[in-house]
Amino acid sequence: MAKKILIVDDEVHIKMLLEQTLEELEDEFEVDLFTASDGEEGLEFIRSKRPDLVFLDIMMPKMNGYEVCRIIKDDPALQDVKIILLTAKGQEVDRKQGLELGAMMYMTKPFDPDEILRVSKELLEL
Repeated sequence: MAKKILIVDDEVHIKMLLEQTLEELEDEFEVDLFTASDGEEGLEFIRSKRPDLVFLDIMMPKMNGYEVCRIIKDDPALQDVKIILLTAKGQEVDRKQGLELGAMMYMTKPFDPDEILRVSKELLEL
């Protein structure tokens, strides 16, 4: 069964860069990529499709990444969804808050495509 990866970010160019990076996984593995443009849309997708891995921005309209992360981690049915916060907020206090809310990792933009691929393979156990 294909692994599902969701990218939730309101910045179009970031979504495109991440998609291009993660498409490299499709060469070797069964991976389906999806995107959402804000926290509400991302949360709806997570609840309905249960992706294996979510790249989640923090600063977004409608609902921020921290809220989405908290809601997912408070829902027993979604406990196995792995979240990577990928954000421009690089302060230690932001990182700590993200990890306390249940994110597996906290990465800052601009990101290293090789690191994104490495982390994705590791978390998806590919």
